[in-house]
Amino acid sequence: MSLPVAELTDRAREIFRAVVDGYLASGMPVGSRTIALAAGLNLSPASIRNVMGELEALGLLASPHTSAGRLPTDRGLRLFVDGMMQATEPSPEECAAIEAQLVRNSGRGGPVEEALAATTAALSGLSACAGLVLVPKHELVLRQVGFVPLSRDQAMAVLVAGDGSVENRVIDLPAGMTPSALIEAGNYMSATLGGLTLAEAKLRLERELADGRATLDGVARALIERGIAVWSEDGDRRPVLIVRGQGRLIDAAAAADLERVRDLLDDLEGKQEIASLLESARTGDATRIFIGAENKLFALSGSSVIARPFRGPGGQVVGVVGVIGPTRLNYARVVPMVDFTAATLARLMG
Repeated sequence: MSLPVAELTDRAREIFRAVVDGYLASGMPVGSRTIALAAGLNLSPASIRNVMGELEALGLLASPHTSAGRLPTDRGLRLFVDGMMQATEPSPEECAAIEAQLVRNSGRGGPVEEALAATTAALSGLSACAGLVLVPKHELVLRQVGFVPLSRDQAMAVLVAGDGSVENRVIDLPAGMTPSALIEAGNYMSATLGGLTLAEAKLRLERELADGRATLDGVARALIERGIAVWSEDGDRRPVLIVRGQGRLIDAAAAADLERVRDLLDDLEGKQEIASLLESARTGDATRIFIGAENKLFALSGSSVIARPFRGPGGQVVGVVGVIGPTRLNYARVVPMVDFTAATLARLMG
């Protein structure tokens, strides 16, 4: 549970802010002598050390073994972000850089994913973090379907979508499936379910079977139901996550902690886990900030994620945009930048 800022004395707040500001700027522990020289507190290093010790006892600061200085803990960063941070709005140049990518790519008439990826790349460059966007789920529209026998028990289901994309899945065959039944199932799906999304095709099939209008034998019907279920389930399990700018996570400060960087890059490889984290930011209008070990996914890498949902037609949330970086990222600058990018993407989707 976070400690309220009001419970800190004025002196403790000033020293805590000086430690956090120094750490976020350099990535290094901050010593009492540095604060005494730079913060204008009119306190001796010994007095500052005493207060830093009290802050450490509260769990807000930590003292690495290799340095006499201190750095904020995840709990301390949470206190700073929630109660002390003074956000800095993006500059006109930064806003223009993000909007330029949106205009340039959305005007080409290509897939919306390209505009999302380019805008996220711009966010990555400006924030010095890796940019993330959870792409709106793309519902497949059936155009043509065929089944190619692979063995007695399996077949390759080939789906041609309305946008021309082709997807293949290996599915198990119902008992008693014959080559003619495979052809029958493919012809039925192409002729009767073409132009429908998977969800719509499932409802149409259920209605036709209930009304006795589907001229299918039991085996072909079972295959069609199985095929639709496989595609629908697989699509729901794999939201599309675009990551841009991973290389920006390896800076001069990170070079001293390559193990943490390796853990962070491993986190990014596990896109399903990152996507699940972003999914949790879909609810509500506010920007969500996940700091370090507050989320078990980042227990090793010490990373933070700033994420905000963006909306499409009708005001419904269609995706989430954000950044991932070390816990020492510049929250005051990056949070408003993510907010602006979410608003920009909302215009694209509107």
